[in-house]
Amino acid sequence: MHHIPVELGDRSYNIVVQPELLHSIHEFLNELNHGQTWLMITQPSLYKHFGKELESRLTHHGFRVKTILIPAGETAKSIQQVEELYSKMLQLQCDRSTTLLALGGGVVGDITGFIAATFMRGIQYVQIPTTLLAMVDSSIGGKTGVNLPEGKNLVGAIHQPKMVAIDPTVLKTLPKRELISGLAEVLKYGVIDDYDFFQTVGNGIATILDYGDSSLIEEIVARSCEIKSRIVAEDEHESGIRRVLNYGHTIGHALETSLGYDTIRHGEAIAYGMISAGYISHVRGLLSDDEWLTLQNVIKQLPLPDFEIPKPETLLNVIRRDKKVRAGVLHYVLINGIGNAIIADDVTTKELSRSFEILQ
Repeated sequence: MHHIPVELGDRSYNIVVQPELLHSIHEFLNELNHGQTWLMITQPSLYKHFGKELESRLTHHGFRVKTILIPAGETAKSIQQVEELYSKMLQLQCDRSTTLLALGGGVVGDITGFIAATFMRGIQYVQIPTTLLAMVDSSIGGKTGVNLPEGKNLVGAIHQPKMVAIDPTVLKTLPKRELISGLAEVLKYGVIDDYDFFQTVGNGIATILDYGDSSLIEEIVARSCEIKSRIVAEDEHESGIRRVLNYGHTIGHALETSLGYDTIRHGEAIAYGMISAGYISHVRGLLSDDEWLTLQNVIKQLPLPDFEIPKPETLLNVIRRDKKVRAGVLHYVLINGIGNAIIADDVTTKELSRSFEILQ
């Protein structure tokens, strides 16, 4: 079992990584239970696999649990869905004491966190991520949000959970494509912060994708959480070092928006974005020939989908609306050697366009 603190003063909380955690989660939530309504937000398939048993277990241990189901897919992260959830919560007599449980992947976690940040000016929530991507990334750090037609997560808030409860054994139920998507984010942590971890993950990709070593999976989840929690503790509101967590995300988000969320998974898009950012780093002399080759070879171990890259102007138009553009300046994450990310504010459209072309 791993207890990983996210040190944020009076908003601090723990990430708990433990196999079979869902069977004993009431023990970790007891101190938060004061007789209030606990509202679980999840999706139909997840409710069938995990939610129904979780609801029953918590009820048995004295929790007043209700459940709302939302549709699967990225399109559920919409203003319309948020409005529907507000109405359902009022019908269920939720109030400022209500605690939300986000049982699911990034979509469930993001929209539940946004509801928690805004319903009656803010209520508590707990993240229970069920995908590798959510375990190592979206459930940690308090970023919440919904999408607009113009781009991802353009409406949101920073609202920290009270706890992140991670049960790595649920990953056995994941489709392999979702595991691949999460592994891209795991690799990201090695690229930006820890070369040894990058090597460990790179050497273990085949084993991880075959669920061949549960202890390795637990360790990569825990180490990813450690890296992100440390960065978040240093820079909660992304005014400095936290920006390095966006490595690969500028182009990744542009690909998601341009191609459609059902065409390419988030992690798949980030994998392509990491190659693109790595290319710019290499051209600028920040990444040696050997490191550039290593970066490509490791990422390409992930079975990524083939698709036609959108036209450069299409991607550039999306990037211009990206949250990482401030006062007209794009803050772009480059790599000054694997394991060391830096922020550049002088990446040109010519460099970006050339980096799109190599993805083809």
